[in-house]
Amino acid sequence: MTVGYFSPMPPARTGVAEYSAALLPALKELCEVRMNASSADVCLYHIGNNELHRFIYRTAFERPGAVVLHDAVLHHFFLGSLTRDEYVAEFAYNYGEWSRGLAAQLWENRARSAQDPLYFNYGMLRRIAETAKVVIVHNPAAARRIREHAPEADIAEIPHLYAPPALPPYAAAARWRERHGIAPGTYLFGVFGHLRESKRLASVLAAFERVRDSGRDTALLVAGDFVSRDLERALLQALGRPGVIRQPHAPEAEFWLMAMAVDACVNLRYPAAGETSGIAIRMMGLGKPVIVTAGEETERFPEPACLKVDCGLAEQAMLAEYMRVLTAAPALGREIGLCAAGYIAANHDVRTVARRYFDLLCEYSHSSQ
Repeated sequence: MTVGYFSPMPPARTGVAEYSAALLPALKELCEVRMNASSADVCLYHIGNNELHRFIYRTAFERPGAVVLHDAVLHHFFLGSLTRDEYVAEFAYNYGEWSRGLAAQLWENRARSAQDPLYFNYGMLRRIAETAKVVIVHNPAAARRIREHAPEADIAEIPHLYAPPALPPYAAAARWRERHGIAPGTYLFGVFGHLRESKRLASVLAAFERVRDSGRDTALLVAGDFVSRDLERALLQALGRPGVIRQPHAPEAEFWLMAMAVDACVNLRYPAAGETSGIAIRMMGLGKPVIVTAGEETERFPEPACLKVDCGLAEQAMLAEYMRVLTAAPALGREIGLCAAGYIAANHDVRTVARRYFDLLCEYSHSSQ
């Protein structure tokens, strides 16, 4: 079996590219894989919610195959790639002719689309879900969203992958902490990835300030580039407070060094787009306690393997309390991390995931002949 493989790849700075680069060698151990080859026995399309996927999205209609939907909301993709009239027509295709007025309103207010939950409520998935032979998702939230748009679609849930990295020695992580003025006994939290409104960074910074004001010896690493300059300006003062360490987007080796240096990771997502966070999977696989937003996207994670924060009014208070507990009882965090690493190894190992892909692609390759 030959697989046509369509995806952004590094150096593109996107989680989909990192995922695809990790899956590719494991899949190649099982079958022949050709990049961007529509003439293959079956095609595998990795699709996310940004313009990097425009060519892949279009190609998925020319030669239908298996679609990996990394984000179960394509609304922002359409806002960035269509004209106003095209966008209104696509919205109406998904939700009916009577929705054209709402579509026009959403288009006019699209500057708010990164943080307004209304845009996340309309995934605009119908066309791709109806065309694909099978839609692959990573969690129940994404599966539900697809069923809402295309009840007859074939859906397969395959866990997000974890590819164990070649880690630097622990001494290197200790030196990194020392270079940034973090004492051995200081509890270091980390936020990683593209810094957009849905990462809830304002809540994280406020919760961290509450914990620090209570006398806890703690620090917060914020690592990544801001997607929105307005958000960066709004948080500039909070990012400059004592205990906050700011780092830009880092290459893989530097990311893993920082990942080893932190004691825990904060990885909130709201509004959510039906995505499974690659950063959460990586940090859990590394054996770090991770604080996530409770919801369908994270419901597969067992409670002993992470800490779940409710979105809404309780978010900041719950987050601050979890941060206080972890700083007061580091052994508890290490226990959570061990549970997390065991869960990830059992369910998300890249070779296990690649085998799931292979079996599924074999099924749909045979059905198309």
